[in-house]
Formats: sequence, C-alpha cells, structure tokens
Amino acid sequence: MFWRSVVGKLALTILLLVSFVLLILTILLLEFFEEFHIDEAEKEMMQTATKVSELVEQQPNRSTVLETTERIQDPDSRIAILFDEEDIWVSGSANENLTEFKTDWIENESNLSKVLTDDERIRKQIVLPGTGIEAMIVGEPILTNDGAVFVYQSLDVIEQTKAETTKIIFLAAGIAIILTIFFAFFLSTRITSPLIKMRETVSDLTRGEFNTKVPVLTHDEIGELAIAFNRMGRQLKFHINALHQEKEQLSSIVSSMADGVVTLNRNGDMLVTNPPAEKFIEDWNFEHNIGVTDDDIRKLPTELNQVLQKVIDGETEALHEISLQGRNYVMLMTPLYDQSHVRGAVAVIRDMTEERRLDKFRKDFIANVSHELRTPISMLQGYSEAIVDDVAESKSEKNELAQIIHEESLRMGRLVNELLDLARMEAGNIQLNMETVDVEAYVDRVMKKFNGLANDNQIELSLSKNITESFVTIDPDRLEQVFTNLVDNAIRHTDEFGFVKVFVESNSNEFHVFIEDNGSGIPEEDLPFVFERFYKADKARTKNKTKKGTGLGLAIAKNIIDAHYGVITVNSKVNQGTTFSFKIPQTKQK
Repeated sequence: MFWRSVVGKLALTILLLVSFVLLILTILLLEFFEEFHIDEAEKEMMQTATKVSELVEQQPNRSTVLETTERIQDPDSRIAILFDEEDIWVSGSANENLTEFKTDWIENESNLSKVLTDDERIRKQIVLPGTGIEAMIVGEPILTNDGAVFVYQSLDVIEQTKAETTKIIFLAAGIAIILTIFFAFFLSTRITSPLIKMRETVSDLTRGEFNTKVPVLTHDEIGELAIAFNRMGRQLKFHINALHQEKEQLSSIVSSMADGVVTLNRNGDMLVTNPPAEKFIEDWNFEHNIGVTDDDIRKLPTELNQVLQKVIDGETEALHEISLQGRNYVMLMTPLYDQSHVRGAVAVIRDMTEERRLDKFRKDFIANVSHELRTPISMLQGYSEAIVDDVAESKSEKNELAQIIHEESLRMGRLVNELLDLARMEAGNIQLNMETVDVEAYVDRVMKKFNGLANDNQIELSLSKNITESFVTIDPDRLEQVFTNLVDNAIRHTDEFGFVKVFVESNSNEFHVFIEDNGSGIPEEDLPFVFERFYKADKARTKNKTKKGTGLGLAIAKNIIDAHYGVITVNSKVNQGTTFSFKIPQTKQK
C-alpha cells in the first residue's frame, strides 16, 4: 500500500496539515467578505442617499433633481424621494422583482418613520411587503422639509457578489492544495529516494533483470548493502547469461511463427506455446464447453491427449484435420526425442480455413462459369451445325438460326463483360465519375426506356417522386445500370396485368429509391444470398424464358451502391411480390 510507505505517510501528513490551515482560513475569509460586501453596499447606498438629499435641499428645480438622481443611482437599486407625505417619487430599476416604494412601508416599519420624525439616518435589512424579497434599505432625511430619501436594493446582488468571492476563495484553496500535493511529494521523494531506489532495484533482481544496479548514494550501512547486492547481481548474470540467450532465441522463433506450435511432455503438459496455439486451445475449450482452472490451464485437452499417446506409443507422427468454431485446422504431431527416449511431442497447428475457402471459391467459380457458358455454346454449336448441314433450307430459316446464334453470342459477351466488371469492382478498382445531376430529368429519362418493355408484357409501370432536393451527386451511368437491372428483373418476374412501382425520394441527406412489384417473389431461404454472384433463386419463377439472367446483375448492383457508400436491401414474399430499395447518402458525397 502506498499510504503505508514512508513517502505516503510524509506526504499525507503535510497534506492534512495544509488542508486544515486552508479550511480554517477559508471559513474566516468567507465570514469576513460576507460582512464586508454588506457594509460596502450599505455605505455606497448611504452615499447615494446623502447626495440626493443634499441635491433636493440645494436645487429648487425638481426636474433637475430627478434627472440627476437617475444618473447617479445603481441600476439594480431603487431611490424613493418623499418631498412630503403626499408627494413621492420612485426611480426605475433593472431588477424587475424590486417593487416600488409605498408610503405604507413607513407605517409598517417603525425604523423607516424615524427618518421623517427624528431626522435620523437608518440602515436596515427588510423583507419587501407582498414579495418576500429580502432587501437592504437606507434612509436620509431632507432637512429643508419633512421629506426623506430612501435607497433600497435586493440582497440577491450581494449574494451574487458573495458567490463570486466564494468561487475565487475556493479556486485559490484548490490551487494551494494542488501545489501542496506537488511539493509534499517532491519533498518526501527527496528524503526517501535512496530507500525507494534500493527497493526497486531489489525487485528488478527478483524478476531476473541482472543488469540493474543499486545506486550507492551513501557510505553508511545502506551503501555497503548496495555494494553487496551489485556484486551478487554480477555473479548471477555471469552464470545464467548463456542459458538466458538460448531461451530467448528459441522463444522468439516460436512466437514469430504464423502456425501454432505446442511442445508437450509425456503427461500432456504444454511446456511451450505461441499465440496461435493458445488461441486454438481457447477455441477448443469453448467449443467443447470445457472449464479451465488454474491447475489444468497448461494441460492438453483429453481428445488431443489421446493423439499424443498414439504418437508416443507408436513413435510416429500423426496428421489430423480439425473443424473448430467455423474454421479448419490441420495438426501435425511429431515425437520429440531425448537421445533414444521419447520425452514428448511437438504439435504444429496450421489454419487452413482461407486456403479451403479459396479452393472452394475457385471450384464454384469454374462450375458456375462453365454452367453459364455451356448453354449458349451448345446452342451456338447446334444451330451452326444446322446451317452447315443445310438443315435450314430456306433463307428465312437460316436467318432465324443466325439470329439465335447472334443473340447467344451477345449473351456470352454480356456474361464475360459482367464477369470483368464484377472482378474489377471486388478488387476495389471501380472508378466512379461523380456528377451533379437533376433528379427528376434523370429518373424520367431512365424510366422511359422501360415503357415499351412494360407495355409488351402488359404490365403497369408507374413512377412516383418526392423531391425536396433537385440535384444529387452520383455516377449517372453506374446508377442507371442499377436501375436497369432492378426494373428489368421486376418486369421479368411479374405476370401479365401486374404492376411495377418505382418511388424516388430525394432530400438533402440521401437519395432513396424503392422498386416494388407484385410478381412471383423470392423464397425466404434465398433472400440472404440474392446479392451473391451466380446465385439464382427458383429458376421456374422467371416468366420470360427467352431472356435468362446470368446471376451477376444483383452482385454488380450491390458493388455499385457500396462504391457510392450506400445500402441496398430486399424484402419479398412468395407469390406476393418483391421490393428492392437502395439509398445513397449525399452528405458523404459532398
């Protein structure tokens, strides 16, 4: 404990002493300044009352008296001049709560009446009738007649001044406490520094830091003890330096390895581990709900210990694949020999998750591309053979077959181009040509392209707009690609006499688009995967069999929206319809 040390006790004693003195001084100062402010305020008010009474006595012009009085008065106070019992004038005040002086105050307060009857000066603290406001009031008689001058002011002004003074006093006390703490620790540290340094050096030696030396600050018994400690440290360093270097070298090699490494003895105790191996053991215990105590924290789990016993008994290496927390590991365990005796094993654990994922991704990609290219290539081959073999005799039949070949070649070209675009986007090489465009004109132009397609399929295509910000900053060509994909999908998956509704909202914060249809919908189990490449939901949903998608459109759309720092979402129910929406923030773009 710090407060049990010499430094703590000395510093605490100084701090308590100064704090006690400051406390007494603060209380006395607060009492003094409270009385001082009240006396000063009363003196100032009395001076004002005296000046006004002399002015009334010497100046016969009443208007001059009143004008001069308003100039010399304190804005937070009021001045009441009683020229006689029936003639009273009261000045204004910046304090709206300070009520005007009434003649009945004199009747209720005997001290106030003494100013008129006995020509006495008065100073008094009263509660203003009907308000409950505490105020100071002074009175000065007018000697030339039976009048008087009263000056009164709310005690709130004094309280404000007192509060400011209190803040200053407490601030000064706080600064004094801080300085006291600083000087207390400085003084105590200077006194006890030799003992502290010796204690720290001994602690370093117990941790194996043999390069540390005890400073010899004195030539008494403490100095001789410091010399003995330094001699002992040199001897210990000499004897263990070689062993320490070898251990550090081995530890550095193991710790820097990307694969997990565990050194085990015959009992399954983990002697040496690196961070990847420790993470693997933690995941294993978590996966199998194994509680680890301090006693068995260095124990190999039971299932892995069985592999260790096989390696030790058979004196041969073992290879095991392990699935853990959604990741794939390969563990190679090799026996560790002490001359001819197997004293344990070394296990190397490699995380193969990324390699397996890339391998699966490569296989899936090849399978998907092969699947998408197989149909158009088969059709190209079949129809071209029909032309070569003169199966189509008339020119119109040959033209029809050539048209099919042309459409399939366009489909293959579209697939290849979409693959290239998607690859560039996912590699982070997408380049946006940001422009500020007129929302209404842009949306009308894009939607006009689909009127013919909607009419051919007898689908009602409608556009609604809620535009409060006429201009948005987007890449118009890329965003038109998104519109084209989403609207075309909606039309293709909607039956005749259905509807496709497009709603566009533009404001200062975002550009928001909803595309809703009442088509066949998307099954719930397919919704999480609709934005993946080559993913297609139930192929039977597509109404227009002559125009099949490549499964890349939604993946491209999502990458375009992501490049705009936006979000694209989908909601759908089977046989009820689908709603795609995307929003692009404008604050991010500006």
